[in-house]
Amino acid sequence: MKKKMMFLLVAAMMMMNLSCSKEELEYRTGNLSVCIEAGDEWLHDYPLFLGINKKNPPQIAIWLEDVDGRYLTTLYASKKIATRSWVSAHSNPRNEALPYWSHRCKELPLTDGMTGATPRNSFDVRMHDKVGLRQFRVMIEVNHSIDWNDAYPENAKTGDANYSGGDEGSGQPALVYGIDVDLDSDRNTFEAFLIGHSSPDGTDGEIHHDMDGITSALNIVKRITVSTKKNRTQGSVTNITKPILQEKKL
Repeated sequence: MKKKMMFLLVAAMMMMNLSCSKEELEYRTGNLSVCIEAGDEWLHDYPLFLGINKKNPPQIAIWLEDVDGRYLTTLYASKKIATRSWVSAHSNPRNEALPYWSHRCKELPLTDGMTGATPRNSFDVRMHDKVGLRQFRVMIEVNHSIDWNDAYPENAKTGDANYSGGDEGSGQPALVYGIDVDLDSDRNTFEAFLIGHSSPDGTDGEIHHDMDGITSALNIVKRITVSTKKNRTQGSVTNITKPILQEKKL
């Protein structure tokens, strides 16, 4: 009986892995490529049952702002946060997952064309551009659930400054990165910088610049770059067609 139970558990885990890989999308070339390189903490242990953990990639949102910081449009968001389709969330919207993006984006839930499962390795999001902006900002927010540490512990209470959503909450807060892109410059590649972190419990849409207490979350992402294929007469960005994910084996 025990052997049969173990076989069923292993089979279930294999089916989970297969279903995840099926969600990783096909891809084609585009004019704007956001490359997110996985860091050492890209995959995070998430408990399932009977002491079995699943290696989860992070929740991610990528969006455009103008040079004055005004939200324009979402390029890509991982499916769970974009559709609020959390497993066993019991109608909890998980506001602590990606709060900076969530407070700025008024389009939720997003259409399927803007969402997808986060790949389990480094990946590109590639878009085709249309006539419009020559200078813009690409923003990225990334977060793991339950990556507790001493500064953001599981036992923090509602109302505490380090409370991050309870038993299945955020743990360390989401991190926000930004890249200013100028299509009129001589550069074709732009590298993101870390701006700060979001509200631990998701109650506000602010960026907090004090990084004290952030530990393993700093290693979710190794590097983020934006590459462009510029055409001086047409190569500008405004409305974006369906993003295409390409997983990169590094």
